[in-house]
Amino acid sequence: MSVIGAAQVDDAAAAKVLRVTARDVVTPLARERARELGVEIVTGPASAGTAGTSATQPARPPVAAAGRPAAPPGGAPPPPRPVASVPQPAGRPVTPPPSPVGPVPSAAAVAHLTGAAPPPVRPPSGALYRRGAPLPDVVRPGGAGSRPGAGRSGRVVVVGAGNVGMIAAMRLADADVFAEVVLVDIDAGRAAGVALDLTHTAALSGFDTRVRGVGTVEEAGPADYVVITAGRPRNPGMSRSDLISTNAAIVGDVAARVAVTSPGAVIVVVTNPLDEMTQHAWKASGFPSERVLGMAGVLDTARFQALTALTGVARADRIDAWALGSHGEEMVIPLSRATADGRPLSTAIPAADLDAIVMRARGSGGEVVGLLKKGSAFMAPGLSAARMVLAMAADSGEVMPAAVLADGSYGIRGVYVGLPARLGRGGLTGIVTIDLRPAELEALAEAAARIRERLADLAEAA
Repeated sequence: MSVIGAAQVDDAAAAKVLRVTARDVVTPLARERARELGVEIVTGPASAGTAGTSATQPARPPVAAAGRPAAPPGGAPPPPRPVASVPQPAGRPVTPPPSPVGPVPSAAAVAHLTGAAPPPVRPPSGALYRRGAPLPDVVRPGGAGSRPGAGRSGRVVVVGAGNVGMIAAMRLADADVFAEVVLVDIDAGRAAGVALDLTHTAALSGFDTRVRGVGTVEEAGPADYVVITAGRPRNPGMSRSDLISTNAAIVGDVAARVAVTSPGAVIVVVTNPLDEMTQHAWKASGFPSERVLGMAGVLDTARFQALTALTGVARADRIDAWALGSHGEEMVIPLSRATADGRPLSTAIPAADLDAIVMRARGSGGEVVGLLKKGSAFMAPGLSAARMVLAMAADSGEVMPAAVLADGSYGIRGVYVGLPARLGRGGLTGIVTIDLRPAELEALAEAAARIRERLADLAEAA
């Protein structure tokens, strides 16, 4: 088993094909890079000489002036240019002339040979959505020329119309892949007001998703995905654990209501303390564990990437890393797996500086709280929650860190903890094992033990 990163995709750029095995882990950054370069990721047994990386493809022909293929070595003439179609009398079908060089190549093959832009990717790249790049109608879900049945469908309910819920709803709406996004808040007026404000951005962001705001989960209606952000936020001087009793009552009630109104939904928990609230939501809902996930690792990884990028080693989106364990003091960032542009971070940044970045990533939430004076971080958490939902809706099979019920992987079982999770339309499809050093495995086990202790305290309080 190998972890396939952006560097392997770059190596396969000339061949346009990257072959991986079913056991390999393809990182989200690698998938985005493949979309950008037009590299097709193919799962299957690696052919001879590929070693699980790129497949061997013929080299692109040299290009002469005006984009015409240059003559190959030896003086042989270049292949003839395509013959333009000849107009036919009205009412008579147009028959294309026979190709002098055999079957007509595919659009992808033509793009590869001529250097033209590759045909649009279907479904549209999540990277394009996230960066706000405009999409042509042919690839926009529900746009002119899109496939039948490829339009917007489904409903996402975001419980909590505070700052985190507002940002998550905004991202889910402007992704333009769902028929409806519904905000739920005990303050129904706030939920309706935020929903109307988001609706006013439809022309600016180019989406057709309907946005509503209501006061109860029942009014929202059945949902495919439910994001729980409701709860008391942290104030300066508070730890995540200080919120456990107050927020447990809120999350438990919401999860039980969701189980009645949306028995087939996937729940994504954002409320702190994250790991404990996710396990609490799982028990309160009665859902299978694969349909109750916690948003932590995506956020913590993004924070580490952003802070590392401040050193100038690489752009944040060119840094690969995993934030596992607990969402807090026991966060585990395995530096043995961290890379920048495919190079180990340990060779690019001094060890002391790397340790300082890890420590700052662990405390980033508290750092934001201290600077704001009132309230807590909301932009990165809201976008991270939406990122998980969009990956599941796309049934992408992406692997990203999330709080999931451990199944014995990494020597941990029966507790929600941050692990590499493969996501599909129905939630978790599997926990992925990556190679970690003994010290990293020990830190992961310690994080799980600390979460168990806090869950025991919650059970006693209940």
